[in-house]
Amino acid sequence: MLTIVLLATVIQPGKINAAFDLEAESAILVDAKTGKILFQKNIDAILPTASMTKMMSEYLILEAINEGKIFWDQEVPISDFVRTLSLHTALSNVPLRQDATYTVEQLYQSVAIYSANASTIALAELIAGSETQFVKMMNDKAAELGLEDYEFVNTTGLNNSDLQGNHPDGTGENAENMMSARATAKLAFHLINDYPEVLETASIPTMDFIAGPEERIEMRNWNWMLSGIEPQHDYEGIDGLKTGYTSAAGNAFTGTAERNGMRFISVVMRTNTRDDRFNETKKLLDHGFNNFTHVELVEAGFIPEGFEQIPVVAGKEREVGISSIEALSTVVRSGEDELYSTELSLNESQLNEDGELEAPFEAGTQVGTLALVYNGDEDEEFLYASQRAEVPVVTDVAVEKAGWFAMAMRAVGGFFSGIWNGVAEMVKGWFS
Repeated sequence: MLTIVLLATVIQPGKINAAFDLEAESAILVDAKTGKILFQKNIDAILPTASMTKMMSEYLILEAINEGKIFWDQEVPISDFVRTLSLHTALSNVPLRQDATYTVEQLYQSVAIYSANASTIALAELIAGSETQFVKMMNDKAAELGLEDYEFVNTTGLNNSDLQGNHPDGTGENAENMMSARATAKLAFHLINDYPEVLETASIPTMDFIAGPEERIEMRNWNWMLSGIEPQHDYEGIDGLKTGYTSAAGNAFTGTAERNGMRFISVVMRTNTRDDRFNETKKLLDHGFNNFTHVELVEAGFIPEGFEQIPVVAGKEREVGISSIEALSTVVRSGEDELYSTELSLNESQLNEDGELEAPFEAGTQVGTLALVYNGDEDEEFLYASQRAEVPVVTDVAVEKAGWFAMAMRAVGGFFSGIWNGVAEMVKGWFS
């Protein structure tokens, strides 16, 4: 791509800085639509993730459902180890019996609402045959999603030492899952965008789990920011996503909330208490909702100034108009609308060495892209570099190839035009 020009006047008002710090070792706030990073603190430190790990397990469960590999009403076998682990009451669990039947949906609900560890392993065994194989799937999916800073050693987020000697093959007996806040936010971004139905379950405050005949367990969501669980933490618009705690990880939380069509993702890692992880999340989300809005900065059909037409070679027309086919929008900090300009990049592979588009071509042929460029004091950053706002620029009309006679006449005209220009220059030289 050949970058042609920066467009629009740039005005730089004073930059608004986040007037707060967080009592967390690492934290990030991201716009869930564009992937733009709106706040960051130590986001590349690789830390234990505890049960936030289960977001990857949920991703693979929902992927298996969507691909028809498993089904919501399918019964899930309960292995001896899963049965034993489910009775470990010091961990987050619902008791599972081998003389009862449980569906994929029931166990998934216990994972998403109550962070049930044994249920997570039971589903992993169903999908992959063993937790060892499921962990391989987790690491492979992390690579596919471009998480970069991660290591999955089990499906739950527990320390391997809690797995009673049954930790996945090839992992250390005291190993723990690790990710950076940036990688955790990437995982959450993919989870809620690829499988938005995850929020239907993650947002349920309480639900009963039927463990067996006359054995009903109340599952209270560990996300206390949902309405009605711990009223002091109620937060408007919150509907997910996943808490976590181990002694090494401290208290962590990946949250997401939506208001007025705008959704944010937050991650806090290594806070001191359960209350702290929600208090710090509130600060992050308030920062987002109070200071940012989604704005359409360039409407569809924008014609870059100075490039209203590009030259055409071998066509019935000598020029063709170009314009963007979609609007350009992004999440913008309050007062910074004018800090954005547009950048037109034409695709060199579509043009000849003279910058001409060769006929014939159809209307709507893409010839480049139009991108938003932020001109503030700091660099604009996204979870992925490819998330910068840009839209295709296309030809407005079709241009047919000119016939041989028209091309011949143009050549003749060009020949005599060249002679005339030469004579004019010679005559001009006589009198200079």
